[in-house]
Amino acid sequence: MTQTPSIVDRIRDNTTGRVPFSVEFYPPRTEAEEDRLWRTAREFEQLHPAFVSITYGAGGSTRDRTVRVTGKIAEQTTLLPVAHLTAVSHSVDELRAMVGAYADRGISNVLVLRGDPPGDPLGEWTKHPDGVEYAEELVRLVRDLGDFHVGVASFPEGHHRSPDLDHDTEYLVAKLRAGAEYSITQMFFDIDDYLRLRDRVVALDPEQGAKPIIPEIMPITSLRSVRRMVELSGSKLPRTLEERLTAAAGDGPTEDRAAVREAGIEFATTMGERLIAEGAPSLHFITLNFARATCEVLENLGIAPARLAQ
Repeated sequence: MTQTPSIVDRIRDNTTGRVPFSVEFYPPRTEAEEDRLWRTAREFEQLHPAFVSITYGAGGSTRDRTVRVTGKIAEQTTLLPVAHLTAVSHSVDELRAMVGAYADRGISNVLVLRGDPPGDPLGEWTKHPDGVEYAEELVRLVRDLGDFHVGVASFPEGHHRSPDLDHDTEYLVAKLRAGAEYSITQMFFDIDDYLRLRDRVVALDPEQGAKPIIPEIMPITSLRSVRRMVELSGSKLPRTLEERLTAAAGDGPTEDRAAVREAGIEFATTMGERLIAEGAPSLHFITLNFARATCEVLENLGIAPARLAQ
């Protein structure tokens, strides 16, 4: 396997004078979606993100598409892909085969996740009879298979299955101690939640607390969509933000998407500004395979030139 740069290296070696950023794609389900993904990837390619991640459907539902798209990005673009790998519904042998498939395509950066159950992401999590129980085990499995760079998920509001924030922090530190080099947070909207997470990790284990915790931002362009995403993720929409978006959406039969979009991009920009001021190592954006909203936020933050945000 040809060794590619690690995410930590990309963040550390950034010489632009601006905070590095990265973006998240999801595997397309149709030919039209695939065309849009590649247009979006080419737009971001001009902005030189630190990396791009490609998600993995609940229950492994997009496994083959994730491998194919991640491999194509690695082979046909200058982007550095991070492949998602989830434990749910997979045996250890299947997980090893997935890692091997990534390695065959020259991919050495893997984001390890326990994963959500198929059908109901918030439902009961059941271990595969021949699989692993925790993401910590999956980190070790991937690290044992070769020279891979592994990241994990972190949860500023606490994972919905954790009994409390202290236990959630212990789980994150365990994953980092197992060999994860960094974490990417779940989508959140309250900066204080991120800062408290960072402080808890440092307090519990200063060595692990030195590893990057990369905050994930979603520029909101639809009130209906963000409500659905929040519901499925187990995170929450702060009351003041929901009131602001609801007012923008208006009282008509359909929401005022332009007004919601304007409010969402302004809020994402404010989040980015404060995260940068608080020393976030990088910013990671949920794009839903569209470039424009994220590019507008990057322009507002002085990270992207205005001409690419049009």
